[in-house]
Amino acid sequence: MKIRLLILCFAIAFVSCQKQTTKISSPDKNVQVQIGLKEGKAFYQVFFKNSTIIDSSFVGFDLKDTPSLSNDLKIVNVSTSEFNETWQMPWGEQLDVVNHYNEMKVELQETTALKRHFALIFRVYNDGIGFRYDFPKQENLNEVLISEENTEFNLTEDYKTFWIPGDWDIYEHLYSTTKVSEIDAKSYIPKTNLAQTYIPENAVSTPVTMVGKDGTHLSFHEAALVDYSGMTLKVDTDNLNLKSHLVGSKNHDYKVKRTTPFHTPWRTIQITDNAPDLIESNLIVNLNEPNKLGDVSWFTPMKYTGVWWEMHLGKSSWDYGMEMINGKWTDTGKAHGRHGATTENVKRFIDFSAKNNIKGVLVEGWNTGWERWIGFEDREGVFDFVTTYPDYNLDEVVRYGREKGVEIIMHHETSSATDTYTKQQDTAFALMKKYGIHSVKTGYVGKILPKGEYHHGQHMVNHYNKTVEKAAKYEVAINAHEPIKATGLRRTYPNTISREGLRGQEFNAWAGDGGNPPEHLPIVAFARMLAGPIDFTPGIFNIKFDEYRKNNQVNTTLAQQLALYVVIYSPIQMAADLVEHYEANPKPLQFIKDVGVNWSQTKVLNGEVGDYVTIARKERKTGNWFVGSITDENARSYDIDLDFLDEGITYTATIYKDGKGAHWDKNPLALEVEKRDIKKGDKLTLQLAEGGGVAISFIKENE
Repeated sequence: MKIRLLILCFAIAFVSCQKQTTKISSPDKNVQVQIGLKEGKAFYQVFFKNSTIIDSSFVGFDLKDTPSLSNDLKIVNVSTSEFNETWQMPWGEQLDVVNHYNEMKVELQETTALKRHFALIFRVYNDGIGFRYDFPKQENLNEVLISEENTEFNLTEDYKTFWIPGDWDIYEHLYSTTKVSEIDAKSYIPKTNLAQTYIPENAVSTPVTMVGKDGTHLSFHEAALVDYSGMTLKVDTDNLNLKSHLVGSKNHDYKVKRTTPFHTPWRTIQITDNAPDLIESNLIVNLNEPNKLGDVSWFTPMKYTGVWWEMHLGKSSWDYGMEMINGKWTDTGKAHGRHGATTENVKRFIDFSAKNNIKGVLVEGWNTGWERWIGFEDREGVFDFVTTYPDYNLDEVVRYGREKGVEIIMHHETSSATDTYTKQQDTAFALMKKYGIHSVKTGYVGKILPKGEYHHGQHMVNHYNKTVEKAAKYEVAINAHEPIKATGLRRTYPNTISREGLRGQEFNAWAGDGGNPPEHLPIVAFARMLAGPIDFTPGIFNIKFDEYRKNNQVNTTLAQQLALYVVIYSPIQMAADLVEHYEANPKPLQFIKDVGVNWSQTKVLNGEVGDYVTIARKERKTGNWFVGSITDENARSYDIDLDFLDEGITYTATIYKDGKGAHWDKNPLALEVEKRDIKKGDKLTLQLAEGGGVAISFIKENE
């Protein structure tokens, strides 16, 4: 139940062409924003604990077929208010979320003949700021064709920066760690072998996280990305300046088309004096509108297994071996016998899941079309999302799963043929509703069709968001892969449960560059994860998988794979490895059986960006606590206080830690399991091997 409290709301309205600056502070006074005019141009500054972190940064727009909306401005009105509410997540990292900010609306108008006008709205929180442009209905600004948004972020320090390139098509890149002055996004171009990629400028994707010499931490992103292009940040390495660079289209000479009235997404800066507070920040979700769907109890957070990792290993394939004849997929008797999504194989995953407190099974490769799903220009019409391969009986696997208490998770790979998927969504989602299937993993591998569009432009932003809204009508939750970035819309549409949007686990199986290095996830936790839940697919026990791919491996220890269930948040968490690898390792499997996925509290106990992080989470249903700690290529040892545990309760702590001689490459499977009684106020010393981790379950005794 939402509790809303409007603490104070007041407006200061004045009209003064002479008024040059106006200020607003966060509730705790540590963050301050100043807005003003300089020679008719609007600018803002941001201060944190009396230090300037964003110096005078100008704002404005280049518009098609009309003068830019950046110059000859005057402030015509300023109003301020304070707002404080506590709302509840239907699922999430915590139950109660405090949304407390001070807001300033600065209304600007041209002094020239057109007299176009817009407002800058700033919301200032204790953990950062969000601001957006608001365009009211007006005579001389109706249809708005935005060629570029010119929002600046003028840095005052050459920050240590954790970044990936501003790719218009994909986020599946390894992070670089450099100073701002050393960012070279185009250096990624010759290194990428992705199915789709386009890096037109020296720009970075968001969230991009920075660490200052005095410990100030910044993360730049956006919130509530609706009917607009995704924003990258173009980098001026000489002047330490970032400027919005919107994703465009080859089909238009503008990047955004809107009609007044409208507002842009929020431009966000999370601001803290330590790394853990970045993860605990709720700035991004708070800047989104409240839940528009109402009751979403039809979706239940869950762990899941599935027919997936075996295809990446090469044990089986997505396709069956059919041929398209006269526009129809036909079984010509040439099946290769390696198809993974068979009724028999899926039942095996259902049986395993039912025995191990796992409530879902993902099935990829179940529907016809995989024989020509990528690499072909004529991909429209290849998939139909309802027709199964001959060896997969949907009726039977759903029946069998229901009998065992396990739900099938649908898979819709679109191959980026978006017109086909849009036309067939009603049919596909209706099929899911018929079978009581409430979640689907969508995929968009390949270059977008229609040609000329990019994954992160306005056209696709609208496609992704409309897919979520359409799915909600059929009580379907979306886990999107090859998605647009997460911007907190899970608050407004809680059926937006998770997404990929990063270089995931599968790169360890087939990338030719050695896979994800040990530092990857300690960066992800403080960068990509700030945007929202991640479907990373942890839980690989067979780290080396020499049986399938001798030249590839997962670059973590087994203990870290367990710790990821707590560290990398998602309301759906995959036990991604093969059934036989879990059955051969019952001790670490126990942690996957026990660990929760839906939390009432989250505490970040320590961490440094790119180095290590330790997170404690309390499960909503049981009240049990779980801790995950991971490190990069360096071994670490640190003490953690267990003050977060509930008073007066004795817990059985089961500690899964790196064993003697453990090492992410030389000895990744070394694991020790220890049990002890624990109470609030106790301390533990965690020792992590290179690329290692610790996972701990705190189970209430006598329950």
